[in-house]
Amino acid sequence: MKDDSRHTATVSLGFGITPKLKTPKERGSEKPPAPPVARARVTVVDEDAGTRRMMEGRLQSKYQVTCVQSAAEALDAGIRARPHLVISELRLSSMDGFELLKEIKSRWPDIPVIILTAYGTIPDAVKATQAGAFGFLVKPIEKEELLGQVQRAVAASNFSPDAADWRARLDARAKLMEERLALANSAAIVNSPVLLTGQNGTGKELLARAIHAAGPRRERPFVTVKCQGSDESQLELALFGGNDPATNTPAPGAVRQAQHGTLLLEDVEHLPVRLQARLVHEIRDTDSIKGHGQERADVRLICAGKDDLKSAMASGQVRSDFYYLVSVMPIEVPPLGRRREDLPMLVSHFLEQATEDGSKKIYTPKAIEELATTEWPGEVRNLFDLVKQSVALNTIPTPKQATDVPSYQEARKQFTRDYLVSNLQQAGGNISEAARLAKRNRTDFYKLLTRFRVRADDFKPPGHNVRRAGFKNERTRSA
Repeated sequence: MKDDSRHTATVSLGFGITPKLKTPKERGSEKPPAPPVARARVTVVDEDAGTRRMMEGRLQSKYQVTCVQSAAEALDAGIRARPHLVISELRLSSMDGFELLKEIKSRWPDIPVIILTAYGTIPDAVKATQAGAFGFLVKPIEKEELLGQVQRAVAASNFSPDAADWRARLDARAKLMEERLALANSAAIVNSPVLLTGQNGTGKELLARAIHAAGPRRERPFVTVKCQGSDESQLELALFGGNDPATNTPAPGAVRQAQHGTLLLEDVEHLPVRLQARLVHEIRDTDSIKGHGQERADVRLICAGKDDLKSAMASGQVRSDFYYLVSVMPIEVPPLGRRREDLPMLVSHFLEQATEDGSKKIYTPKAIEELATTEWPGEVRNLFDLVKQSVALNTIPTPKQATDVPSYQEARKQFTRDYLVSNLQQAGGNISEAARLAKRNRTDFYKLLTRFRVRADDFKPPGHNVRRAGFKNERTRSA
């Protein structure tokens, strides 16, 4: 086998990623990559290099292990790829195990923490356990006790190997995105059509593929058709097949190619009304193609578009029977600005995709923090383009690179949206209270929320049930 190690170079731009080289055959394949084997992420924090090596050696066969030597590094690693378990030495220099435990529990309450201690500090370890630690291990650490505690702690965490496989390419950190993924997982179990809405570049196709991977049709074809950019006759040929005028040969349509699998319609709001009627007939009517010597169309339909189709139905651009067929399970994919906790993870994925030549690109924690905390003007696709540009130029990306100076109208809209968000935050998501703070009546304030696509439910206390109807309200077109 050819040794590609000589092509490896390191550019200090962020956290370390060494992607596996892809062959031309792999890069040219149209099949989506198989999801990796799901393993829980474990972070080990200890200043002693020997302890770190020992812990990694004992855990790496079953878990994805990250070893760091300080609490600050542990928190940086948690921002980049949130662990399912943290194992920390109690005695650390700058921030000890107690302080790290409190910080982790304040940021990520669902992450269990195991404390490492020496015999002389067992009372402190017991105190840490009372403060919220999952347990403690006494040095020298017995292998069986280590593996047993880690197994129990991971089982008590939010790690789910079954769920991790289907969403491997959509590993979210933001609570808002987690809610959407939970809806997608529920939708995947049944065969009902799904309507994905959201701005361009938010990852609707990735979510559609995840739904397909989580459902019973995962071994069947996944076929995509773009409804924008083709005239009606070309789109009809792509969907339903027929005689291709360019080659004068029969061409199968996407509905037939996706038989027993999933059909994704992108930019569905651009599907002509006549083809909407035919699609309803082909998919919903069980006897639609009997008599043609073919089995009926059996596909899972997923539609993706920028806006909710309800307003388009009111204007006549969308047939009512088509709307009610495709909108059984509506899921809005939130823009990146509303789930910026996902930025470090997305940058990690994009760096791996952008460095196929075997070079190693890394971003410093400071660069990651700047990306995650600065107002992000673009979407996921824009972030990918920005990362590719930074790899090519060996520069550190900043959100300012993704946009020009906003216009006066854009700046005013952004100010208004920020003002609405601030009021809702102060009011805990209560619209009446937020309207009172803004000195506006509730009806006018609610219209502003709808116009600027701000959801009150996003600011309500934990445990509040998000109403599915709220998704429709937020996706209403701006006036």
